[in-house]
Amino acid sequence: MPTISSTDLTRLVEAILEGGGVPPHKARVVSVSLVAANLRGVDTHGVQLLPFYIDQLLAGEMDPQTDGEVISEQGACLLFDGHNGLGQWIAEICCGHAVRIARELGMAIVTARESNHFGAAAWWAEKMRQAGQIGIVMCNASPIVPPWQGREGRVGTNPICVALPGPWLLDMATTTVAAGRVFKAFINRQPEIPPGWAFDSSGVPTTDTAAAYKGMLSPLGGYKGSGLAMMVEILCAVLSGGAMSTEIGGIRFRGRLVRVSQTFIAIDVARFMPLEEFTARMEKLVNLIKSTPTAPGYDEVLVAGDPEWRMEAERLEHGIPIPEGNWQKLMEAADRVHVTVPAIRPLQ
Repeated sequence: MPTISSTDLTRLVEAILEGGGVPPHKARVVSVSLVAANLRGVDTHGVQLLPFYIDQLLAGEMDPQTDGEVISEQGACLLFDGHNGLGQWIAEICCGHAVRIARELGMAIVTARESNHFGAAAWWAEKMRQAGQIGIVMCNASPIVPPWQGREGRVGTNPICVALPGPWLLDMATTTVAAGRVFKAFINRQPEIPPGWAFDSSGVPTTDTAAAYKGMLSPLGGYKGSGLAMMVEILCAVLSGGAMSTEIGGIRFRGRLVRVSQTFIAIDVARFMPLEEFTARMEKLVNLIKSTPTAPGYDEVLVAGDPEWRMEAERLEHGIPIPEGNWQKLMEAADRVHVTVPAIRPLQ
């Protein structure tokens, strides 16, 4: 398993994207966001995605040149059409609009339709947090999740992310695990996954990785996860006028456009109290939660964001480990776009 510095990995991803026809300034945005996910230990939304993006680019299923357009802006509400552009680039534009409008009006809701996969939602919510705002980001996704009591996919993993000034960051799928966890296991030839992650194509729970890869993911918490996924579908796809449910494409639905929708909500903390006061209150709340006596078998109480921040510190110092299967896929993607990688030297 090679271990690569974040700098070298970012350089490699940029080169592969540019080889696939992505303009340099957009390749930079995509590469930084993907490697940031790896740094945080969210490998499912890191460079593992790059070969899939290259497949789309080379098949003409994603337009790397378009910037999309604002369809309407009224008060705190903005509607954007991504015109099948790079998901990260569309998100970069929409985050900028959300931050701008929230500064002007106190809050903003920006919805984007006809977009593509934008990586980890946390990267975009973090941009709003850095502006002193509460950032809420959601998107719909490929229909590989059955509704509660169903046996065919109708919604996606439909993540929800909340980032804010202070030591707390929630980034979660509305399924038991993100789809990328199953994809990673499949790419790296792991025969089994834990129970509760997935169904086979008939809707029967399975731990067989190959069956899960061709099957469906389990909603988080049964009917509750199913309801949250529907909420995200409504706030993203229904509200934006975008594609919904089985109209969505994706990694498992090649030969058609992805057409996902994304929603970016920004809340200006300073409209309620000074930013420093809010941050101090968040620190107090987190300390109250973490002061809870631990249950048997645990030595500390964690809150959302703790594992990722710790992993980021470790990987910034020691590098990012890339499983052999993922590394091979990266090398194949580089070869497809005629990119050589002699400058990349694994740390171990």
